[in-house]
Amino acid sequence: MSVVVVSLNERDAPLELFERLAIADRELPKVLASLCDSPHLSEAVVLSTCMRTEVYAVLERFHDGLEDIQSFFECRLGPSEVGAAALEERLVVAYDDEAARHLFGVAAGIDSAVLGEGEVLRQVRHAAEKARLQRASGPVLSGLFRHALEVGKRARAETGIARGTTSLSHVAVALATERSGGSLDGREILVVGTGEMGEGILEALGHVAKKSRIVVANRSLARAKALASRIGARAISMSALHQELANADILITATASDDILLDADDLSSVLALRAGRSLIAVDVAMPRDIDPAAGKLDGVTLLDVGDLSAFAENEMQTRRGEVARVVKIIDDELERYAMNAQARSVGPIVAALRSKAEAIRQSELERYQSRLGALDEDAREAVDALTRGVVAKLLHDPTVQVKKDAGSTRGERLAEALRALFDL
Repeated sequence: MSVVVVSLNERDAPLELFERLAIADRELPKVLASLCDSPHLSEAVVLSTCMRTEVYAVLERFHDGLEDIQSFFECRLGPSEVGAAALEERLVVAYDDEAARHLFGVAAGIDSAVLGEGEVLRQVRHAAEKARLQRASGPVLSGLFRHALEVGKRARAETGIARGTTSLSHVAVALATERSGGSLDGREILVVGTGEMGEGILEALGHVAKKSRIVVANRSLARAKALASRIGARAISMSALHQELANADILITATASDDILLDADDLSSVLALRAGRSLIAVDVAMPRDIDPAAGKLDGVTLLDVGDLSAFAENEMQTRRGEVARVVKIIDDELERYAMNAQARSVGPIVAALRSKAEAIRQSELERYQSRLGALDEDAREAVDALTRGVVAKLLHDPTVQVKKDAGSTRGERLAEALRALFDL
């Protein structure tokens, strides 16, 4: 049995490939069920964000299970100019300790476009919870993800990796501010989407755009109104989006739509109503909300997650010095996780040993039942207690020792000896 992660990161793939493999939150139940239908996978967790799509799994047969996961990615890719061969080159595979190290790094924020980002910790927790609710994860992945969350919290508490701007939503606002000449004062800002990313964008705007006019658009007008009220913004329905675009100076989109929300023709028709005013459009969604061709229109500056990554890169110099300290924490926690996992692994051996001993005890009592039949109830209970006590004392020292040495080379030898000697 192996733990494996198969991962595709935005930085390693062209956006047109990466967005095909993005998995919306509403798809997770179906995706998890599909993965767990494989006879070679016993557990699965899917982590899909605007920066990564990853499948964590417990494999009963390593190569067969790995092929099933890779086939899953290829099926999602579908007909594409990129092709399956290019996809395979970009998929990163890690297993056992290295899979744990990868997840710990993700949770700690050192595998993000924005070092130390806080959003990814919530995303890791959400992925684990979704898998638990769908009964796709079991004791192995549940334990791994719980430990990853502990690593993420410890990294942020004990190092400066989370100092400053540490979320992609805040970076989106910072980039829009920079492209607007360093200030959002007097600007009209249109935010489309009120999911986790959209909520983060509005939170950031609430701090830096107090002198701006902010409009929130969402399919659920009630949700848009609820978030808009927090920062004194105005809410609109999606049907009023094009009308509002004629007035906006900055557009930030972060929906969970599978389809393009605004194509080049949509924006072209809006530009005709703007009397030559330029539009800064920041597309934080994955898959993208805005047709990339819209970026070629005169008067439109289109920025996507690639631009956010590049912008964040320049902002991260002060936190890079903290990475070594985070890696040390990951190393420490990886060792602790491995020892705990190995300690848990002797549990089934100890249980099997005790179960076998109890079965032998019961069998022997039944064999001598005819001789014990003449005993009264108290005497039979005394014999039962006596034999239970003998078995318990015989097993005490071996079970204590194998548990004590679990996680060490000696512990592995003792566990293997118990398997061989007692045919477990």
